[in-house]
Amino acid sequence: HATYLSTLPPPMNDILCPTDFTPASETALHYAAALSNKLNASVTLLHVVAKEDRNEAALRKAAELMGAHTSDRGMKEVLRQGDPLKQIAEESGQGHALMVVATHGLRGLRQSLLGADILKLVRRSAVPALVVQEKSPLAVNMKRIVMPVAAHADIDKLLDAVCLLARTCGSTVEVYQVMRPGDQPSDHLLKNKDHMLTRLTEEGISHEEVNEPSSVFSAGFAEQTIRHAQAAGADCIAIMAQASDDHRWIADAEKERVLTNEHGIPVLCGV
Repeated sequence: HATYLSTLPPPMNDILCPTDFTPASETALHYAAALSNKLNASVTLLHVVAKEDRNEAALRKAAELMGAHTSDRGMKEVLRQGDPLKQIAEESGQGHALMVVATHGLRGLRQSLLGADILKLVRRSAVPALVVQEKSPLAVNMKRIVMPVAAHADIDKLLDAVCLLARTCGSTVEVYQVMRPGDQPSDHLLKNKDHMLTRLTEEGISHEEVNEPSSVFSAGFAEQTIRHAQAAGADCIAIMAQASDDHRWIADAEKERVLTNEHGIPVLCGV
């Protein structure tokens, strides 16, 4: 097998953390700070003042809140104005290596990140995004990552992010597939599965192949994946943000369900 070491991205040097100063965003900041320590990375805190809130008082208050959050943490600050979704996506392309962002689950997040908009955001991000919730565990261990087999044409960026976290945190990665009776996996899905397993082996990352019989009456993968991750004590679920051609008709709802899972399991999204 060919080695993949030469294809790895440079060491992570900055984590972008958008905030709206809600408790959920505090959880995201907690994760960003913890991961920055593990990865020897800096953290950039980003706040976007929406157009309808843009006035001198709002900008002054935002600057004060930003300073209160970063003054004793050595973090960088970025204050932007405009559409939050657009501004966060644009900032993600300014030299950051990872974004850590919060959602309130089905209740949504301020700054227009309501419901499905969290999926829109991670799809527009220029870098992998770790999505957390207010109720996500405060212990940032990343000891077990569940990575469902994806049928996408290019899964290497997700694998890059998973490998980086796994190497740094000493994670075990589960390459997870639901086996449905009478359902023959596509050749591309099987090829990707082999690619995942080969890459993890080449990287020397602890991993397991988990093939689980279908136990949920559902056309999608979300419910059984979430159940498995919770039962396995997973610290993270790793998925592709974009839909694959194989399951495009149900992909959005399924990915939203994973991102807003009721257990608050963090979700790493590849771009």
